[in-house]
Amino acid sequence: MMKNVLRVSICVVFLLAVLACSNTPKVKRVNANTTTDLSGNWNDTDVRIVCDSLIKDALASPRIDMYISDFCSRNSGARPAIIVGRFRNVTSEHIDTSIISGIMRTSILNSGKLDFVEGGELRDDIRLERQDQQINASATTAAMLKNETGADFMLVGTVNSIIDGAGNRMTRTYYVTATIVDIETNRILWEGENNSIKKSIRLPRTRI
Repeated sequence: MMKNVLRVSICVVFLLAVLACSNTPKVKRVNANTTTDLSGNWNDTDVRIVCDSLIKDALASPRIDMYISDFCSRNSGARPAIIVGRFRNVTSEHIDTSIISGIMRTSILNSGKLDFVEGGELRDDIRLERQDQQINASATTAAMLKNETGADFMLVGTVNSIIDGAGNRMTRTYYVTATIVDIETNRILWEGENNSIKKSIRLPRTRI
């Protein structure tokens, strides 16, 4: 009797161990540049393609070079400052457009052509810290009020898509536009568009 109980116990423990192993996720690290398309939706590969294209276009733009040269000559060699505005997602998908604007900002800033000033929630946090320093920091170390660098240009953008489908097949084409605008005059300094991402998707047929 005891042997049977022992055998059953061993079997139960073994079965639980097998089930535990089968429920453990399997993770495989891949190169960050690996192209992955699991659902047909917007993904990291699309971000990389779009950003590479728009950044290359912006940095090679003769119009931007002309505006920068003119600005520097009128401002004792100082570079113009850009603030990142809204990158709107007008597709039917959830797309975090801050990733696109963030990558573009980093690359353009590191190119040395333009300076960026902070905006949005982080700017609000910085302003709160500056206000706090007026009370709690020494007069010699507190940051001065009303001494921010005003932005000369604004970087904005839009992500849109066109979807066409019939039966269990569909195509999804993305149109990503980025624009640099003169804040004072509303003149467009540069505009770039990437419409090279087009996906053909075959959906599984529904069984009745």
